[in-house]
Amino acid sequence: MPPILGLVISYLLGSIPSAYIAGRLFRGIDLRQHGSGNLGATNVYRVMGARIASLVMAFDVAKGAVPVLLLPGLTASPYRAHWALAYGLAAILGHVRSVYFLWRSGGKGVATAAGVFLALAPIATLVAFVIWGAVLWGSGYVSLASLCAAVALPLGVAVTEGARSPVLAASVLVCLFVFWTHRANIGRLRRGEEHRFGRKKPAV
Repeated sequence: MPPILGLVISYLLGSIPSAYIAGRLFRGIDLRQHGSGNLGATNVYRVMGARIASLVMAFDVAKGAVPVLLLPGLTASPYRAHWALAYGLAAILGHVRSVYFLWRSGGKGVATAAGVFLALAPIATLVAFVIWGAVLWGSGYVSLASLCAAVALPLGVAVTEGARSPVLAASVLVCLFVFWTHRANIGRLRRGEEHRFGRKKPAV
């Protein structure tokens, strides 16, 4: 398989809008018009509950992991490790800018990025996941937890994979990308307006 075909497959797989499909399939709604309007597992949870959100998250993680694990072995190139990175980044890009929505915004890429790096650097990714859970538990902010995990990932990769690993460069790039996709959330966090996961706003 030529590498360009692998990139196309990875992008198209990443573009599959699992949250949108779940909204249509289980509730007959367009999730972009409900909750935050974001096509990610967090908004699925807010609108449709934990069971459906867990399915969406699992699929989004798989969208990142499957191209990294399967496609390099089919690629006609001696640089399969580098193509594995490229396939993962293509899947993340597809999730965030889905071709099926004419390249409009999909989700924010965190779950798909987790799948990519779970395949590339499992120990560092699991550490980042623990940090994500701890920050979410302590603060109630999914966005803050995602940002902290994005920072923890390259630090973990540097320790486990080494400073010269191409995975480190990719993890830094993904960290910056996550901050970019969360720029509106960062603004709301600074203003104290961000939604807190599982916690209702006090009555006024």
